[in-house]
Amino acid sequence: MPITLPKAGVYRFFTDVQPDGAKRQLTLGTDVFAEGDLRTAPLPKPERVAKVDGYEVTLTGGLTPGKSTELTLSVSKDGKPVTDLEPYLEAYGHLVALRQGDLAYLHVHPDGEPGDGKTPAGPGITFFAEAPSTGAYRLYLDFKHGGKVRTAEFTVHAGDARVPVRTGGHDDRPHTH
Repeated sequence: MPITLPKAGVYRFFTDVQPDGAKRQLTLGTDVFAEGDLRTAPLPKPERVAKVDGYEVTLTGGLTPGKSTELTLSVSKDGKPVTDLEPYLEAYGHLVALRQGDLAYLHVHPDGEPGDGKTPAGPGITFFAEAPSTGAYRLYLDFKHGGKVRTAEFTVHAGDARVPVRTGGHDDRPHTH
């Protein structure tokens, strides 16, 4: 399948698959190189609010190396909470974290699922994630509203006191991804 990359650099492509009969998903990845004049840039500074297509997504919680921690991402539009998120790939949100430097990949599904009778369709989407090590991570939240999938992006530091962490509760449940 042909693809046009936006600029020169190294891109890492990921796919999650679950072979027939397997109990867990597998993540496969490959690096793709786009030729040209490579210009590296630092990660954006950590922020607790991301803006995308007129939506604001607020991050509460943080990543802790070696410990499952709660992250809640709350979606609003025009200053009002979004309470009618739409399922996307059988969930109200999907969260991917990439570690700076080696692009180590973490894919996290939210707590609960659409139609289970207890998981609201927003504004908050709660995840339990464990960072494998201290460092800077780039988080990408995919959510669907109004028939369109949008991606909110955040930079967070796991195990780094430079970024204040607002907590919204805690749960030590392990996560499978």
